[in-house]
Amino acid sequence: MLNTASENLNAKDKSIITISSYAAQGKLPELKRELNEGLEAGLTINEIKEILIHTYAYCGFPRSIRGLQAFMEVIEERKVKGIIDKTGAESSAISSEESKYERGKEILGELTGTPQADILSGYSAFAPTIDIFLKEHLFADIFERDILSYAQRELITISVITAIGDADPMLQGHLGISLNVGWSAEQLQEFIKVISTTINNQKSSAANLVLKKVLQKKK
Repeated sequence: MLNTASENLNAKDKSIITISSYAAQGKLPELKRELNEGLEAGLTINEIKEILIHTYAYCGFPRSIRGLQAFMEVIEERKVKGIIDKTGAESSAISSEESKYERGKEILGELTGTPQADILSGYSAFAPTIDIFLKEHLFADIFERDILSYAQRELITISVITAIGDADPMLQGHLGISLNVGWSAEQLQEFIKVISTTINNQKSSAANLVLKKVLQKKK
């Protein structure tokens, strides 16, 4: 759970949003600028690597890998200037005898605050393979990794989904999860303001409407 003693997003939070958005859109000059800003804000090299790795689950390998390549360029450019950035902690190995599917199911239940049903429904029943991929890979392989918290991973997730656009049901779900893992309504409203500087008005307005619906349901 995130400690939300402050109602404002900090500099690292804002960098997570802008880095994720520009990486998802493939806007490399803007991404490189924000990668520099993120390092200056105190994100470590490994934290930013993890941000860019996480984006692939929602915008694909091409955007994620291109983002990592841009980050490699930024690190080298900063070294030439004599700037040595903090590497940060390495990801810990995951050790569990429980199946990845069950671990992913438990993590999803923890994120949503709702135990996951044993009987599939909706798109999961229509295409059970995607349910396996989601539980085993997205929620076990990716969300279970450390370096970043659940709250930070949700911030990346809603940033990528918003930047891509036209995925309102998924955005609604993850905004709800964001509240569950500790982001406040005020912080999510600030998220809209921050990401709006990276996307067009149509996407910004759509995301704002989805957030209003989510917050209304929580009242």
